[in-house]
Amino acid sequence: MHRLRLAVCLSAFIAATPAFAARCGGDFNTFVQNMSAEAANAGISQATIAQALGGVQQDFGVLAFDRRQRGTFTKTFEQYVATRVGPGRINGGRAMLRRYAPLFSSIEAKYGVPRQILVAIWGLESDFGKGDMGKLPVFRVLATMSHDCRRTELFQGELLAALQILQRGDLPYHEMIGAYAGEIGQTQFLPSSYIKYGVDFDGDGRVDLRHSVADVLASTANLLHTNGFKMGAPYGEGSANFEAMREWNHAVIYRKTIAYFADQLVARF
Repeated sequence: MHRLRLAVCLSAFIAATPAFAARCGGDFNTFVQNMSAEAANAGISQATIAQALGGVQQDFGVLAFDRRQRGTFTKTFEQYVATRVGPGRINGGRAMLRRYAPLFSSIEAKYGVPRQILVAIWGLESDFGKGDMGKLPVFRVLATMSHDCRRTELFQGELLAALQILQRGDLPYHEMIGAYAGEIGQTQFLPSSYIKYGVDFDGDGRVDLRHSVADVLASTANLLHTNGFKMGAPYGEGSANFEAMREWNHAVIYRKTIAYFADQLVARF
C-alpha cells in the first residue's frame, strides 16, 4: 500500500515543508555535504549526520520507480476493493480487534477515532504489521529524492525529519528502513508525519512505529484526530470524517476502501 500512497499523497506535505538552501542536482556528494550543513544548522548533531549520511549512495532504482508513478488509480472502486479486502483480511482484522480490545478502548477514549478505522488502515498498509513495510534504507532513499530537482524541498524536509527520528532515539540506524518515499513502519508514516503525529503510547520513552503496536495505532489515531476526525460520526464518502481522512490519503478510492473495510470489520461482530 505504501507504493500507492507514494503516488497519491506526497503533495499533502508540500505546503508544510520549509524552504532549504541545499541546491539540487549536480554532484551528489557535494549535495550531501550541503544538506549535512543544513541539518547541522537545524540542530542535528554531527554524530547523527555522520552515521546517517556518511558514505550514502544515490539510488537510481528509487528514481526509476518514482518516474513510473502516475498519481492516479486505474481501477474502479469495485475492482480495487476486491483485491484489497477479502475474507482472510477481514477475519484477520477481527482477530486484531479482539486481541487488542483494551488498547483500542484507551485510544478511542483519548483520540476519538473508532477502532475499526484504525484496524482497516493497519491492515491495508502492512497486513497488521506482518506484511511488507519496505526494505530500503531511508537515508539513501531520501538523499536520492532530495538531490532530484522535481520535489527537492519536500524531500529535504523529509530527510531532516528522518535525521530527527534517529537523533531522538526512536529507531536505531539499522532499523531506518522503509519504502520508496521513505515511509516507515506498520502504517507507513513519512518521516515528517512521524515527527508531527508520532505518540509514545506504550510509555517506553520513544516513538516506535515499527514494533510497538500501541505506538502505531495511537499515532495513526492522533493523525486523524488532529485533522478533525470525530468519534460516532459517519465516515463514508461525503462526510466530514471522510474529508479528515484526506490527510492520510488524498485518493477517494483508497478512503472509500478504508470505510468499506471498517464496516466489514464490525458487521455482525
